[in-house]
Amino acid sequence: MFQVTINGKIENYEAGTPYLTIARKHQAEYPQDIILVFVNGKLTELYKSLKKDCELKFVTTADAPGMQTYQRSATLMMLKAFYEVVGTEHIERVFVDFSVGKGLFVDARGDFTLNQELLDRVKAKMHEYADQKIPIMKSALKKDEAIELFHRYRMHEKAELFRYRRISTVNVYRIGGFTDYYYGYMAPDTSYIRWFNLVPYEYGFVLLLPTKEQPQQVPELKNSKKLFDTLKESSVWGEKMGISTIADLNSQICKGRASELILIQEALQEKKIGQIAEMIAAQPEKKFVMIAGPSSSGKTTFSHRLSIQLRALGLKPHAIGVDDYFVNRVDSPRDEKGNYNYEALECIDLKQFNQDMTDLLAGKTVELPRYNFITGLREYKGDYLTLGKDDILVIEGIHCLNEKLSYALSPEYKFKIYISALTQLNIDEHNRIPTTDGRLIRRMVRDARTRGTSAKDTIKMWPSVRRGEEQNIFPFQEDADVMFNSASVYELAVLKQYAEPLLFQIPEDCEEYLEAKRLLKFFDYVLGVSSEEIPHNSIVREFIGGSCFRV
Repeated sequence: MFQVTINGKIENYEAGTPYLTIARKHQAEYPQDIILVFVNGKLTELYKSLKKDCELKFVTTADAPGMQTYQRSATLMMLKAFYEVVGTEHIERVFVDFSVGKGLFVDARGDFTLNQELLDRVKAKMHEYADQKIPIMKSALKKDEAIELFHRYRMHEKAELFRYRRISTVNVYRIGGFTDYYYGYMAPDTSYIRWFNLVPYEYGFVLLLPTKEQPQQVPELKNSKKLFDTLKESSVWGEKMGISTIADLNSQICKGRASELILIQEALQEKKIGQIAEMIAAQPEKKFVMIAGPSSSGKTTFSHRLSIQLRALGLKPHAIGVDDYFVNRVDSPRDEKGNYNYEALECIDLKQFNQDMTDLLAGKTVELPRYNFITGLREYKGDYLTLGKDDILVIEGIHCLNEKLSYALSPEYKFKIYISALTQLNIDEHNRIPTTDGRLIRRMVRDARTRGTSAKDTIKMWPSVRRGEEQNIFPFQEDADVMFNSASVYELAVLKQYAEPLLFQIPEDCEEYLEAKRLLKFFDYVLGVSSEEIPHNSIVREFIGGSCFRV
């Protein structure tokens, strides 16, 4: 018998008791499904069994690791159903491409007609699996066996990925006779996956899944046309270049093409920035270029590069940071924990900002403020500006797409740009790299370099940053006149050498270790690349250092 501590109380269980048995005993105490468990602080799947005295902490679908497990398990179940309904011989590929709305966009190709009738059959099969409570089994295959298996399934990117793994075995998951590989844990069986929907969208379909905020509710599909088109453009470009997955990137690196790839990617971004500048220059009534995007999107470098392109077209851009219009720190709003909420719109002196902008538009001379982040005070030091015929303001801030920020300015004078690092690589056909992971890694590297912030502290504050983005940025992204993807196809191979040492510093006994371990495992898939060939005006330089813009 072993002693098991749960919520401060000790219970006795026989050796070999599955954690699933213990979880089911306590399920009534939790409003959401228990899907994983921490055993002495180590995240563990429920199929494993008791081997010693321990403390258990249950993880439900209302927790981030739990919902990630639910979504991963639902993807596996959807794929099994899709292959069974359509038939493996008719499928060329099923690629879980990127996130759109609150779901996952799936690019399915082959000898079949993709429509609602087919998706309804797949969905019915998924519900059938859920009712059958089929175990989701984990097993180890020799690497050569796994490569052969996934080539047989026509999952060639997955098979190619294993070529770059040093390990001799591969852990795979199986529902019935369907086997797949996943980066992360799974639910114990298919009965856990009860909330989902499949909806046709563009040239594929969307797998709609719950969020940890509402684990038992399937969201409606939100039409994010501009975001989708931006993501699609990146995916199409990656496919043309033969780089859609980490395995593809590793292959290019092994062939000595990393330098060429960097130059092509940077040329593509410069071309895009030039096109945006031409769009602005073609509309002389536009006097305010409003740039917004989530954390670590590269807004500062993008603004500098856009300004250079505007100058090349004969315009005279002037940079204005919305942060310079912060109210004095003592007047800033606070969050529910009593900390200053610098991401709230109320942090900005909206009246003064709009007064200055309307005065500039009217041809008046305005003294612009500078916010002192050390003293927490807005200062004026003789920085005067008067707009001439060719002058244009490049304004950067998280609220720039929100009309409440610039309420006094008519839309005809504003050109809105949404920028984000929309990661265009996936690990393989079915394992996505969330956009937020790419931005978190960027921020971790930059904050360690410029602010001396540990990776542990960056990870700790990230959920708060994400909440601010959900409230202040993402709801307005479709209002942009143009979207710019600041992610570079090569950047994870470069960031690896900077991020790994920071992640290894995080102690095993702290809450942030779980996220650090997940990111370190992810970097195991990626071959590293030197940063020497990256141009000094690159957006990536904003994070690793060496930028000519001194960011």
